[in-house]
Amino acid sequence: MNYYIGMDSPNTAKRHVDVLMARMGFRDVAVRMGRGKVATFFRKLFSMVNLATKLKHDDVLVIQYPFKKFYVIQCRIAHWKGARVITLIHDLGTFRRRKLTAEQEMKRLSHTDVLIVHNPSMNEWLVKHGCRKPMVNLGIFDYLSKEEPTATPHVLGAKPSIVFAGGISRRKTSFLYELDAALEGCVFHLYGSGLEKGAEKEWKNMVYHGAIGSDEFIRTAGADWGLVWDGDTIDGCSGIWGSYLRVNNPHKASFYLRAGLPVIVWKESAMAPFVTENGVGITVGSLRELPERLRGMSEEEYQHYKQKAMAMKARLNDGFFFIKAFQEAKKML
Repeated sequence: MNYYIGMDSPNTAKRHVDVLMARMGFRDVAVRMGRGKVATFFRKLFSMVNLATKLKHDDVLVIQYPFKKFYVIQCRIAHWKGARVITLIHDLGTFRRRKLTAEQEMKRLSHTDVLIVHNPSMNEWLVKHGCRKPMVNLGIFDYLSKEEPTATPHVLGAKPSIVFAGGISRRKTSFLYELDAALEGCVFHLYGSGLEKGAEKEWKNMVYHGAIGSDEFIRTAGADWGLVWDGDTIDGCSGIWGSYLRVNNPHKASFYLRAGLPVIVWKESAMAPFVTENGVGITVGSLRELPERLRGMSEEEYQHYKQKAMAMKARLNDGFFFIKAFQEAKKML
C-alpha cells in the first residue's frame, strides 16, 4: 500500500500532489485539526503516531520535502515498520531560505530510499554535494485546475503580449522595475501583489492588473507568452532568487502552460532544456532580446509553440509527470 500525510499546505504544488496521490489510491494518514502554527505542529505530531500504526512491511511512504522537523522522524518510522520512502523535493533549504548548509541538507535526505528531483541540474547538484541516493527526474510539476483557457487567437502583426504573474515586490523581482524601457514594441501584463507604490505611473509598455485567483487567470489569460524570470536584473537571472533557477523547476512555468501559454525562460535556467526539447517556449539570455525576437517570429512559428503548450496543459492536468516519476521511483526500491 502507498501512503502520504496530507497537510493542506499553502503551497499550490504540494496541494496538487496530494490530490494526485488521493486519485491514485494512496492512503492519507494525516490527523485533521484546526489551523495555525500550534495546530499544525500537533497535526504533524499526531499524524506521526497514526503513521506508525498504519504502515506495514513493504508499504511505500511518499514525503513531500521539505516537511521541516518531522521529515527524519517519518523516514525512521517507515524503516522501523519495514516500509520504504520516496521523497519528492519541492524546495531545497540550501537555496530557498538558506537556513541549511548543503551538508545539513544531504544529511536529512540520506534518510530516504529514493528521491524525485526537479531536473538533471538538481540531480547533479545533489550528487556534487554528497547525495548517494537513487534519483528520478520529474521534468516539470503538474498543475491541476477545473478551468480551461479561453481561446484567444494570436493576431499576426499585433504587438506581442507577455504576462508575468506572482510576487512582484522589489525584494524578489526587482528586474520588473527596470523592464518597461526594454519592451518597446511589446505589451507586458503584470499580475500579483506587492508592487511598489506608484511604480506603474511612468510605464509605457507595461500594464498592472492587480492580483487575481489562479483559476481566473487560467480562464482569462489572453497573452501570447508567459514569462518565467526572477532576480535583480533583466540581463540574466541573478541574486538569491535568480540563481535558484539554475537548479529549480518553478511552478510558475507549469501555471502558464496550464493556461495554454508558451513560456519564455532564461537560457541558463534548469527549465531551459525541458522547454526547448518539448517545444513549449523559447529561451533568452536577456529580456532586452524580446522585442526583436518576438516581432520577427512568423505566425507558423508561434502556432508551433502554442500547439505544444496546449498539448502540455492536458498532461499537466492529468498528473502525467508525477505519476510517471512515482512509477519509476517505485521500481528503484
